[in-house]
Amino acid sequence: MKKLFMLFLAVVIVSFGFSYTTYAKQDKIKVAFLYIGPHNDGGWSQAHDEGRIYLQKHLPYVITSYSESVPEGAPCEKVVRDYIHKGYKVIFGTSFGFMNCLYNVAKDYPDVVFEHCSGYKTRKNMGTYFGRMYQVDYLAGLVAGMMTKSNYIGFVAPFPIPEVVREIDSFTIGAREVNPKVTVHVIWTNSWFNPVKERSAAETFIANGADIIVSGCDSPASIEAAKKAGIYAIAYDRDIHNMFPKTVLTSRAWNWGVYYVKVLKEVHDGTWKSEKYWGGLETGIVKLGKFGETVPEKVKAYVLKREKEIKEGKFKVFEGPIYDQHGKLMVKKGQELPDKDKLSLQWFVKGVVGSIPH
Repeated sequence: MKKLFMLFLAVVIVSFGFSYTTYAKQDKIKVAFLYIGPHNDGGWSQAHDEGRIYLQKHLPYVITSYSESVPEGAPCEKVVRDYIHKGYKVIFGTSFGFMNCLYNVAKDYPDVVFEHCSGYKTRKNMGTYFGRMYQVDYLAGLVAGMMTKSNYIGFVAPFPIPEVVREIDSFTIGAREVNPKVTVHVIWTNSWFNPVKERSAAETFIANGADIIVSGCDSPASIEAAKKAGIYAIAYDRDIHNMFPKTVLTSRAWNWGVYYVKVLKEVHDGTWKSEKYWGGLETGIVKLGKFGETVPEKVKAYVLKREKEIKEGKFKVFEGPIYDQHGKLMVKKGQELPDKDKLSLQWFVKGVVGSIPH
């Protein structure tokens, strides 16, 4: 009777478009990760790889593999299909440009779980995930606003997509909250990982008088340029305080492992469902790194106070009044920019110097 019920349940689930696999305690689940850059790039891909290692350590029934420097777009489809043919049941695409690739392949393999980082397309067997890094960007902006002397901060940015515009805006909101004289200047590298361009952008800012460099790309090249020039920097992707204790004021860091464990527990238990996950500071997926050796206690205290308020829901980064860089009121006092507008953000706040190419 039990077997008949399980057969009936499987038929019902398949009819709704997604076939869940049930796993016994001893079963191994093979999980594949796609990286846009080298697994040890010092930034974005390395943060995801650290999450993969965290996953493997915490769940003994998981076996992981990864492919690095995978081309975005159609070429990644072959990589994904090869993994599936080898028995991989969960695929994580860790870059925005993998979205259409995963979306196309997911249609052909309804019994495989697909998770896409930072995208917006979903299926019954494909979810999206990201963290509210803008909360941490804001906190880092507070640090920079209180530490700058020249009031000129340079932001080395990759692509003008909403994710990055949101980082720049929230950072600037934080910096100008504590120092209204601050201006945040932007240079686009049009690349996620290009140490040469990142270093060049930082050097341009330094030549123009910047005393803090903010990294928004995947290598530490801009941080190294700041160290060489004897100025401060704000890191991205990973907490690299130990590498640059006197240069890095703080880091805006990802902790992907907590999400990867969440997903694989659900897959193993048969409870996984496609969702659009966007976790905040309270979930642990994003975090503020250690403070640099030169950050005063009063700065730390103010930042940690705001961090606590954000976690408790008492403070909203994008609560008005907020003006764009041309002085137009975009968010009224007492109102908060809705999530749908945060996710499609394509305007700079007051204090940002630069433009958004379309």
